[in-house]
Amino acid sequence: MSFIKIITGALTFVFFTGCATIVNDAMVPISLSFSDGTAGDCTIRNKRGIWETEIPATPYVRRSDDDLQLSCRTDDGRTAVGTVQSRMGAEIAASIVFWDLGITDAITDKHRYYESSYVIPVVARTQ
Repeated sequence: MSFIKIITGALTFVFFTGCATIVNDAMVPISLSFSDGTAGDCTIRNKRGIWETEIPATPYVRRSDDDLQLSCRTDDGRTAVGTVQSRMGAEIAASIVFWDLGITDAITDKHRYYESSYVIPVVARTQ
């Protein structure tokens, strides 16, 4: 194989091995529900934004290296809080090795993800 083909193949691999900024959307869905199956509403926040949603729902939230903080209220007035941890995806490895040392992904947080569903704990009603 010629030297030109080797270089072309290597460069193609480097530029098309997607860093998270290229291959991941900024917003991700997360399915939310209360542990007792009731309905209500929540305020979701991280450093990238604040979202209001009814529960149960699947809102889109912005990826961040901050955990999602949930502040909720059931339709019958009980309050509930929760935290969804921000985790790091494998795409950062390709970005660090092949692209820009992970700088772009670190700025955009597109290498982070949240679990796809979360059950918000609610204290049972007392009678």
